[in-house]
This record gives sequence, C-alpha cells and structure tokens, in this order.
Amino acid sequence: MSSCYRSYMENYCEEEREALASPDPAAQAQLNQWTEIQDELKKRLITEDFFTWNLPNSTTTNTSTKEEEEVLLKYIGGVDMSFSKEDPSIACGCIVVLDLQTLQIVYEDYSLLRLQVPYVPGFLAFREAPVLLSLLDNMKKRANHFYPQVLMVDGNGLLHPRGFGLASHIGVLANLTTIGVGKNLHHVDGLTHSGVRQLLDAKENNNEDIIPLMGGSGSTWGVADIRSRDYLQKHQSTCLLQRWQ
Repeated sequence: MSSCYRSYMENYCEEEREALASPDPAAQAQLNQWTEIQDELKKRLITEDFFTWNLPNSTTTNTSTKEEEEVLLKYIGGVDMSFSKEDPSIACGCIVVLDLQTLQIVYEDYSLLRLQVPYVPGFLAFREAPVLLSLLDNMKKRANHFYPQVLMVDGNGLLHPRGFGLASHIGVLANLTTIGVGKNLHHVDGLTHSGVRQLLDAKENNNEDIIPLMGGSGSTWGVADIRSRDYLQKHQSTCLLQRWQ
C-alpha cells in the first residue's frame, strides 16, 4: 500500500468513516465493491497536462485560420445534479456547454429521473455518474460538434479520501479532461478546514484570487477560489477547484 493511499485512508472525514463502518453486511459488501471499482479505475487516471488543444490568448483574433481554431480551447461544459426537496430520490441531471470565445451557451440538456442508489459519502459517483455520463453520450449523438473539450463537474476530483472523486470518475469513463468543483473539503494529506481557513485569512493572500491547497506530502491537491471574500466570511464556505482528469 502506497504512502499516499495510506494517507487517504487515515484522513476519512467522520461522515465517511461512519458509512464505511456500516453494520449491514449487504451494505458493507456494496461499499467494498465500489472501493475496488474506484481503485481499478484510478489506474487509468491522467494527472499531467495532456491536451490536444491550447488556451486562447490576447493575440487570438476572429481572423484565425480553421487549423488554428481547431487546436484552441473553445467548448467548456458543466454538469450538475439537483434533487427534489420533497423527494430526494427524484433528481434532475443537467449539462450545459459554453463557447469560450463568445460566452454563448451552445448546448444544454436535462434528464429527470428517480434514482435507486442512495447517497454515500465518498461514493457520490455511483449515484450521479451514470446520469451525467448518459447526458454526455446523448450529446455525442445529437451535437458532437459542440462536445466539450473540458468538463466542470460539481464534485471532487483528486481531493477525495481515495483520490478518485466524481470528477475523476467521469473523466476516466468519458475520456475527457475534467475540473472538479467541490463545495466540501475532504481531510486528505493533512488538509483541514482550520488550516485552509488560515490560508484564506492570511494577509499575504489578500490580493490572490485562488490559493493552492498543498498537503503535508508537498502535493498540490487543488486550489481554493476566494474571489468572493464577503460570502466566505458570512457562510464559512469556499469553492475547491481540482484541475485533473
């Protein structure tokens, strides 16, 4: 067992520890199976920059040649799930794709359904990924020319107890670069809420929009987006970005 994996296991949040300690043998067997699937899929995870496109810059113009346009980042997608307040099993999955150059929405689709898989901390992908992957598959059939080059996912990527959250899960299965946008901080590699809060409040970070989240091992697990400091002070929350597939 690697030291990084050992770190994940030692830093489960309390909620996930309780889920993994389920006394129900059937539920425990399901969690064990999900853990094995995560570990197996994680072997296919790419954590280095490996893109077929380039970021547009200030010199990019509307007169760019077709060949130049084909290698520029143009379409960015976002996927999310929302749930009925009256019945949490009723969910709506959504995908929206934006043209980065015009900032216009070029594609959107929704899927309303009833989910059979319960929410279990640390295993969100097994509840939401099938719905979101189905939306991506439908888009390939209907509007492949708008298919996103980068996908933003409402969920964690590497910043996860086993280093393989929803964003990573979708990235591997869809063979797509993903950005995990998490609202909750998993305590991995020594990262804690109080430690991140100290980073946010540090004077040297007053003029920064994002702050790297570096763990005890020296690895950077993502960044904290702090562009709305007033909101953070009121709600004690932050947006965690992880730029890995």
